[in-house]
Amino acid sequence: MTVNPTHTALWPAPHASGAVAATVHVPGSKSVTNRALVLAALAHEPGWLRRPLRSRDTLLMAAALRAMGVGIEETVSSSSAAGQDGSGEAWRVIPSGLRGPATVDVGNAGTVMRFLPPVAALADGPIRFDGDPRSYERPLHGVIDALRALGARIDDSSLGSPGALPLTVHGGGALEGGRVEIDASSSSQFVSALLLSGPRFNQGVEVRHVGSALPSMPHIRMTVDMLRAVGAQVDTPEAGGEPNVWRVTPGALLGRDLTVEPDLSNAQPFLAAALITGGCVTIPDWPARTTQPGDALRRIFTEMGGSCELTEQGLTFTGSGSVHGIDVDLSEVGELTPGIAAVAALADSPSTLRGVAHLRLHETDRLAALTKEINELGGDVTETADGLHIRPRPLHGGVFHTYDDHRMATAGAIIGLAVPGVQIENVETTAKTLPDFPELWAGMLGN
Repeated sequence: MTVNPTHTALWPAPHASGAVAATVHVPGSKSVTNRALVLAALAHEPGWLRRPLRSRDTLLMAAALRAMGVGIEETVSSSSAAGQDGSGEAWRVIPSGLRGPATVDVGNAGTVMRFLPPVAALADGPIRFDGDPRSYERPLHGVIDALRALGARIDDSSLGSPGALPLTVHGGGALEGGRVEIDASSSSQFVSALLLSGPRFNQGVEVRHVGSALPSMPHIRMTVDMLRAVGAQVDTPEAGGEPNVWRVTPGALLGRDLTVEPDLSNAQPFLAAALITGGCVTIPDWPARTTQPGDALRRIFTEMGGSCELTEQGLTFTGSGSVHGIDVDLSEVGELTPGIAAVAALADSPSTLRGVAHLRLHETDRLAALTKEINELGGDVTETADGLHIRPRPLHGGVFHTYDDHRMATAGAIIGLAVPGVQIENVETTAKTLPDFPELWAGMLGN
């Protein structure tokens, strides 16, 4: 975990002078957008994505699929072109024969580095995967080992360490598929990666998780729901199947017209602003039913002192003027940890965040990063085996480093609302999933 010397620009985090009152249009879900792009690329007919997220991670996914021969046409409705939430934008995805040679830049996007090697195995020709230096350190062995077991040829030893980037998938135009065992305890994306391409494997796929508890189960449920929506047959543990076993039957996928939900995890800093300032924030178009992990914020932030109301217009969250500590298992919603930790550092009682040891393998070691950065502002955070213990202390201003991690940047911004003088290093890293965050943040505050 090191500070990137090339991204040292400091952003003075705005300080709230009173209760926040705002309506914030949050852009589309990265998780939904990138899954939808993969499924549309593997379909047997064209499909549409409406209100997709345009961020670094999704543009990397689109560019990678284009490199493999998929057509992706972007259109903007003139009546909505200026919409902050991307409501006027649509992408038409035109499947074609996947082919190489091609080179894919994954950046530091877990969905790109994990979802696309199975797609590449279906291509005709070699597909090389490379990315940011941090991407070399992120676990990929679950996907690589599984694909080899299913019949793919992968070269992951030309540079770096086996089981990691960079690597080349030598696509043979098809993949036999079948049954495979993997340990996905370090990332649920290993399971999702195999399921998404499974309908195109000759035998489909049966994925058996054999490790310790799976993190981020809502993301696997999201994958299953989206597969079923395009015509795939999926058997799951929740539907009476074997524990930790998912089966996808081979078959053609339908092109569909999908409107992407707002990214509920990216709504977190704005809801946190209402909580810690005793204000009120509305997020339009919050879905009544969703598999997004961010939906858990309604429960978690209510326990920490706020209240919420979900209507046809969206979610309105209101702070009470008090912020309480929480003891919570975040194993299914680990991506929310940085924002919850930031709020907990401002609470009136201690908090314990559990079940998130896997965050040490995310964009950065998030547990170590949160501990260091909050403590350097005067906090009292200690790492546990699987999370953080946070004892609120009076905080002071200072530099909050982000380690090229978008959720570290938004966590620092949350603290800055209540603590004058906080400066966020490389706030531009929020463009990974939340483009224009500084402008949205300033707009929320009426600046």
